Amino acid sequence: MAAKTVYVCSNCGHEEPKWLGRCPDCGAWSTFVEEVRGERKAAGFAARAQGGGSRASAGKTLRLDEVSGEAEGRMGTGIGELDRILGGGLVPGSLVLVGGEPGVGKSTLLLQVMGHLGDRCLMVSGEESPRQVAMSARRLGVAGSGFGVLAETDVDVIEATILRERPEVVVVDSIQTLYSPELAGAPGGVGQVRECAARLMRLAKAEGIAVVLVGHVTKEGAIAGPRVLEHMVDTVLQFEGDRFQAFRILRALKNRFGSTNEVGVFEMTSRGMEEVEDPSAFFLSRREAEVPSGVATVCLLEGTRPMLVEIESLVAPSPLAVPRRVARGVDGGRINMLCAVLSRRAGLALGSQDVYVNVTGGVRVEEPAADLGAALAIASALRDRPLERGTACFGEVGLTGDVRFVPGTKRRLRELIKLGFDRIIMPEGSSGGPTDGGAESRRGVNVVEVRTLEEAVAVALL
Repeated sequence: MAAKTVYVCSNCGHEEPKWLGRCPDCGAWSTFVEEVRGERKAAGFAARAQGGGSRASAGKTLRLDEVSGEAEGRMGTGIGELDRILGGGLVPGSLVLVGGEPGVGKSTLLLQVMGHLGDRCLMVSGEESPRQVAMSARRLGVAGSGFGVLAETDVDVIEATILRERPEVVVVDSIQTLYSPELAGAPGGVGQVRECAARLMRLAKAEGIAVVLVGHVTKEGAIAGPRVLEHMVDTVLQFEGDRFQAFRILRALKNRFGSTNEVGVFEMTSRGMEEVEDPSAFFLSRREAEVPSGVATVCLLEGTRPMLVEIESLVAPSPLAVPRRVARGVDGGRINMLCAVLSRRAGLALGSQDVYVNVTGGVRVEEPAADLGAALAIASALRDRPLERGTACFGEVGLTGDVRFVPGTKRRLRELIKLGFDRIIMPEGSSGGPTDGGAESRRGVNVVEVRTLEEAVAVALL
């Protein structure tokens, strides 16, 4: 009996002979994945059912104290920001998935990495010809580094080439273009992506080769393909940023060999992706005059790095029965909550006002410490009264209107002082450390601790 293809619901396990958009058993949408069933697998199940047992030999178990605890030797990529996000460099035998919108800079960054590693790398290009890759490499100045290029989409050929060439690092651009001849689906399908990624994962673990996969994203911003793809890999890196802005944020969504709190900031130039060592200076507008109303500076903490961003707000009378709440760069639900807290706890009349909030520089803000800055920006825009020059803030806002403690106070304060801010609004009790209290006052910095949002608004809008 020849191998046949079936479709299995990844949610409940229901099987169908053809692909369906909705599972008739559990009702979930777009959950059917392609699987190949063959005669040998069926015969094995039949033999076990008849009491014949399994012909596979038992595996060897190891006690944890017998396993070597030495750290894996890492390979530096030549890009400090990327090495820091990865936890020190690429780990041999690891599988890294890099996602992001088209044109955000995934291929550019990886070409620069291969240019640094040289002939230890092999690039598998499923989207571009070797000539196109060479043109991009010459533009970035890495054409003479000596890394190999394979223009192929058949995963069988790719696997055989890797075993023959024995590179230390393999970059696949992109995983959605590969296909396995054993499956009937087209490249990019759920079953094809899962099967190709699984084979590359087994090859990476068996041969100790670091494999980097480039992944497309959907229009919602999630990495395309089955969700199991993100569970297979060791590290998931996501590129964020507006294609019309020069800045890019590289964030670790998952990392088995390092922290997931680190982010890297890059600037897209004609020479490729350049590291931004001081992102706070780039995300702050250089205003010589007074700061306009509706603008607040917030100190965020991305991993171990403090980073300053500006949050802008515009409040205007709404012609609609239900006022607009528009957010860019920050969660819209969070802005709705802050508007409700400002109305109920701080006495600001926002029920008939349209509220627009934007984070400058195209950066995406997720940390709760930005709550206080967003709330003060909205209050400043409503009252048309700017915050005092040199003012910055951080703190989480609760539904009861209290301003809550956020970690990393010392690092935030040091960054704000370094950049010349002399009036800092933060949660009460945050400066209780042994080095926080007197150092700032001796430098002439006014640290204002607030307990509630109403108090923060009163202090900020004097």
